[in-house]
This record gives sequence, C-alpha cells and structure tokens, in this order.
Amino acid sequence: MSTPVPSSPAAPSRVDIDRDSVGRDLVALVLTVVELLRQLMERQAIRRIDAGGLTDDQIERVGTTLMLLDQRMAELCDQHGLTPDDLNLDLGPLGTLLPRD
Repeated sequence: MSTPVPSSPAAPSRVDIDRDSVGRDLVALVLTVVELLRQLMERQAIRRIDAGGLTDDQIERVGTTLMLLDQRMAELCDQHGLTPDDLNLDLGPLGTLLPRD
C-alpha cells in the first residue's frame, strides 16, 4: 500500500507586484551597473596616469569627467531615494560587488 503524497499548494493565479518597488529596484540595478563601470573606468585611468600614458590635458579631462559622473550618480541616487549601499550587491561568499574606496 502506498502512502499518499501530499499535494503542493496551488500556485497563485496572479502575482502581486508593487509597481513602486519594481521601479525602484530597476533604477537601483541600472545605477549599480553604471557605478560599476564608473569605478572600472576610474581604475583604468589611474593605471594609465601612473604608467605615463596620458598628457596633462588628458588627465585634466578624465578627472573632470569622472568627477561630474560621480556628482550625477549622487544626484540620481538622491532623486530615487537610494544610498551607495543600496547599489552594492551582496554576492554571498564572494563579498560585495562594489568595493568602496
């Protein structure tokens, strides 16, 4: 005689999604990718400066551009109620995505 297998609860016919939460999470994801790219570009620029691969004018332009991008990122985070920690995804045993300088 076999033992009856308990049935799993029926899947809900509709998923309840909070539009505000989904929108904020999407903005956080996009800003996380932009912040990751910004940090990578900054590190690359520092490597090129240290290696002597940029002129003084190029160094000035790169510095100004990165500074303006950092300011714009801060504005976008403020506008959407996000903090830098909100953008730093926890990758479990690997640590966090964005190292803080």
